[in-house]
Amino acid sequence: MSYELLAEPVRRYIRDQRWESLRPIQAAAIQHILATDDNYLLASRTASGKTEAAFLPILSKVDFRVAGVPVLYISPLIALINDQFQRVEQLCRYLDVPVTKWHGEASRTAKQKLLQQPAGIVLITPESLEAMFVNAPYQVKTLFASLRYVVIDEIHSFLGTDRGIHLQSLLARLRAVNTTSSFAVVGLSATIGDYSEAKRFTGDESRTKVLLDRTGKDIVAQFRYFPANDTGGDVPLPLLKDLYKQTSTSKALIFPNSRGLAEVIAVKLRQIADRVGGHPYYFSHHSSVHKEVREYVEHFAKNNQRQPFCIACTSTLELGIDIGSVDKVVQVDAAHSIASLIQRVGRSGRRNDEQSQLLLYATEPWSLLQSLACWQLYQEGFVEPLRTARLPYDLLLHQALSIVKERSGCSRAALLMQLRQNAAFTEIPAADAEAVVEELLRIGWLEALGGELIIGVDGEFVVNSRNFYSVFKTELALKVVHAGQTVGEIPFSPQVQADENLLLAARIWRIKYVDVPAKRVEVVPAHDGKKPMFFGGGGVVHPRIREQMLQLLSTKAVPPELDEAGREALRVLRQEFAGCGLPPEVGPMRPVLVQEDKLTLFTFNGTKINRSLTFLLQCLDIEFVADERKSSLTLSVTPALLNDLFEQLRLFALDVDFHLQDAIANNPGLLEFAKWGEALPLQFQVAILKERYFDFGGAAEFLEKTEVVSSLNASNS
Repeated sequence: MSYELLAEPVRRYIRDQRWESLRPIQAAAIQHILATDDNYLLASRTASGKTEAAFLPILSKVDFRVAGVPVLYISPLIALINDQFQRVEQLCRYLDVPVTKWHGEASRTAKQKLLQQPAGIVLITPESLEAMFVNAPYQVKTLFASLRYVVIDEIHSFLGTDRGIHLQSLLARLRAVNTTSSFAVVGLSATIGDYSEAKRFTGDESRTKVLLDRTGKDIVAQFRYFPANDTGGDVPLPLLKDLYKQTSTSKALIFPNSRGLAEVIAVKLRQIADRVGGHPYYFSHHSSVHKEVREYVEHFAKNNQRQPFCIACTSTLELGIDIGSVDKVVQVDAAHSIASLIQRVGRSGRRNDEQSQLLLYATEPWSLLQSLACWQLYQEGFVEPLRTARLPYDLLLHQALSIVKERSGCSRAALLMQLRQNAAFTEIPAADAEAVVEELLRIGWLEALGGELIIGVDGEFVVNSRNFYSVFKTELALKVVHAGQTVGEIPFSPQVQADENLLLAARIWRIKYVDVPAKRVEVVPAHDGKKPMFFGGGGVVHPRIREQMLQLLSTKAVPPELDEAGREALRVLRQEFAGCGLPPEVGPMRPVLVQEDKLTLFTFNGTKINRSLTFLLQCLDIEFVADERKSSLTLSVTPALLNDLFEQLRLFALDVDFHLQDAIANNPGLLEFAKWGEALPLQFQVAILKERYFDFGGAAEFLEKTEVVSSLNASNS
């Protein structure tokens, strides 16, 4: 029995918590982690006890009397660290093991105590670990030389991202300072689409095992359709009224697809509640709301037992922060990924194995279609596979600077050897790594002094900036203040001027004055406002979702979750494509709607392939209009010329480097997604674009295999 394998203080904790039994993932983790030193991925649904599944056996196994920190917990969010700290600390009290938070907002006193007496468990973000390597490498050695376990929470949020590559590199650097037989990685996740990629992430696929709990939870889903009008409103008023009715007596999370819409929904629902005498507990929660306000919202939700509440939020509440029991999760218009939808719906029904309640609203037909596709694929068990970049030249550049700074200078050979041995960069050719280092010398970020490389004069400004610790860009923000209290942050935009109103933290504010040099906006409460102009691109949609959307259009079955308005919207959308004669199994077929001297090709393909197709059309200087929402391209060509156009585009796709170089020269913003990419030699900038932003290989395959079916009489959608 798994329980009997645990140390007595850990068993006492379980008894005091009055657990009736261990969860399946906990029982499996205890048996495996205690028996071997392998890496493990613990995968099970939200609120299934994964944190305890990792720490119960680790605390029973590790000898905390050895000098140093034997267990490191890494989280994608400071808020998640603060949340998990209480759970981990409560457990660790039974073993007299100290737990320390280490991030920019954590107690300096607690950090100093840890440095004086390194022991226990440390909870940290990748960025704080990077800062430690750069500014105080001796602390890394003092704390983590005897590291036994690294627990990575929400590991799926790192997969396929620049932060994930960064974390991979930091793990490799931790292994380099480890004086024991190295450490094991335990990753926690509710949603992983490709376990081979997650196993690769640990740095040693061969000794990484997956413990998967397939136990599901009943989900009751409803789709409700309220078409947006043409007056420029953000959310249709009938939708808001219905949303109020559906959530006014519940504890609900509402996920729109932007911070601005989260504010609109929170404010409008509060206004409706004020008019009809409803409850006052309407909040917004996203990265631009001040952390103290967010923490208040989290605390209220977690500790409020009786009152209904409603939080309009973004991905800040998508990850595992415990906000207690939620009755309903609402998604307004289609989520960009199935993984995101799974995380969100997992927030409801967290107590006593209740059903999860999911309410999906759509404001236009294509959003409805995408929502349906995501829901059906979720029911089939599909989650988007995430592939980490194999040639992250920009992250190698960043880590080269960090390593030189950490070591206070080193030889070129030593630097290149450490980079080559780093699991994050093993597929980058040695000659390419040398070229990146040479470029750093050329631009003055590195300098050769005798036989050593040191940080150059210009490089000092780079590595000594707080901005250096992260590999993602942050927008320039103005602090919003009322009566000395910070409300949150908004990006500077033309809307930010005196006497303009804005929405933030679920309130309406009037701007008194703007102090741009001080990055400060003073506000007072108001009665009507515009949503803030938050920046940020849309999500990347996987090709499988778009294929499922086409499959929905080619069949006659009516999904039972749809309301009457949704059924009618789907019927009308299907009617637009009826003339194309799509078979029930569409395969490589794609519809073309012809209208006078133009045609619209519906690629029903993923975002990266669609980006590639639009780029190739620009290279050919062909007039077109792209609509990513519909996955369509409207072209000024006749159907007879389409095959020739496909062949031309395919040839361009196979030899696109010159055109990408030209595009970078004319539009440096193309590399906006790669924070350190602009400092690279041009050929590596091209490689980053091809691997991470475009998919020209997929585009070439699409152009070669697609069979076009057209309707000369159909009208454009």
